[in-house]
Amino acid sequence: MSNTRKALGAVAALAATALAFGAALPAHAAATPLKFGALIPQTGALAFLGAPIQAGYQLAVDDINAAGGVNGAPVQIKFADEADSSTPAVVQASAKSLLSWGANVVLGAASSSDSKNVINNIVAHKVVQISSSNTSPDFTTWKDNGFYFRTAPSDFAQGSVLGNQVVADGNRKVAILYQDSSYGQGLEGKLSEVVKAKGATVTAALKFTTGESNFKSLVSKAIASGPDAIVLVSYDESKKAIPAIKAAGFKGSKLYLVDGNTVDYSTNSFGKYLAGAQGTTPTAAEDKAFEARAAANYATHNKGKKLADFTYTAASYDAVVAAALAAVEAKANDGTSIKNHLTGITAGSEKVTSFKDGAAAISAGKTIHYNGFSGPIDFDKNGDPAGASIGVFKYDATGKPALVKVVAANAVN
Repeated sequence: MSNTRKALGAVAALAATALAFGAALPAHAAATPLKFGALIPQTGALAFLGAPIQAGYQLAVDDINAAGGVNGAPVQIKFADEADSSTPAVVQASAKSLLSWGANVVLGAASSSDSKNVINNIVAHKVVQISSSNTSPDFTTWKDNGFYFRTAPSDFAQGSVLGNQVVADGNRKVAILYQDSSYGQGLEGKLSEVVKAKGATVTAALKFTTGESNFKSLVSKAIASGPDAIVLVSYDESKKAIPAIKAAGFKGSKLYLVDGNTVDYSTNSFGKYLAGAQGTTPTAAEDKAFEARAAANYATHNKGKKLADFTYTAASYDAVVAAALAAVEAKANDGTSIKNHLTGITAGSEKVTSFKDGAAAISAGKTIHYNGFSGPIDFDKNGDPAGASIGVFKYDATGKPALVKVVAANAVN
């Protein structure tokens, strides 16, 4: 093949890519695209969070491409299933496939346990891993050579806020039912610590396996300990655990949930039982306009499917935009360059709230401070968000959660 034909073929291929991702072909069309590989829970106990996380990632990609892409080309995204941590081969195979595809950034996994199953392989390839929902405290000190980041705060933040809320509501005896995983163990540990420090008693701390479906015995033990309140730390197991708690005669208004299960239960038979129950989720103030855009975009990409929950949608959006801005500032799409600029783009002097404005500011020679829809990120030296906003939600008479307040986690003891 002649050099001329090769060049024409390359231009045609890039034009097809640009059309596939809904972006105009840049003038300098030879650029290599920034690739995001996303590990999301398409199956398993956390599958109900797959849609809101995917929605955040996809909307960010589309917004970036609408603003001209990154370093001369549209960005690309590819999704793969992480499944449950009980089947580590699934997430490991998915991570391997995304790395083989050429991902410069791996988004996720959603589950801390799943991320632990793949993080060493990802960072060994000098690829950035950035999760919007990993909350295990273990990642703060993980030996990742600086390639791991997260836009969700550690369980220490949420556990502190929730523990304070439980005791502030007048509960002196607290039982905790928790998933036996990195996620559950981290939250239970901090919850117990805070409840005890506030002068209350943990009457029982009972663990269950991921995907557990029979809670009758566990709930009986918890209630036998005489609690004023029960905290349920779980994923989708809540749809089995809550009916068991209800059947045992415990007050629904004295039930406390966490980010893994603070979702809309209004279509479930036990929805009304949850009136007055509370839950916490890392979030900034609600942004209905952002949620409407995310829902509409999700429907466009998923044959009209409705997006009913927005847990971690904003944090997922911000993970993509932050990584893209780091690549813009670095003028390179490789993992090492992105890693070296991610902290800086959340610590500069020029505050920006969108990819478009951030890219323009960088082009003008300014140092930027990206503040996203999930609030300030401010990555610290460990890749953690330096500050954290935790939303406290309360369930109405139908089983829908509504945001009551947002607490700055670094202001809570």
